[in-house]
Amino acid sequence: MEEELAMLKKLEALTMHHQELDAMIDKLNAEKFKDEFQLHRLKKEKLNLRDEISKLQDAIYPDIIA
Repeated sequence: MEEELAMLKKLEALTMHHQELDAMIDKLNAEKFKDEFQLHRLKKEKLNLRDEISKLQDAIYPDIIA
């Protein structure tokens, strides 16, 4: 139970960070002169977070075949 609670808190933190990265990427895309290197780095970090979130969700909510 305690482990599941810790996993849920981590999932919430990762989701919030993912949303923050999304906002940062949108802000960079709106700028006239884009820093392509930073944009690429943020997108890669966002993808890595998405993968980590997905793995954590699978651990918390496993698919049960009836």
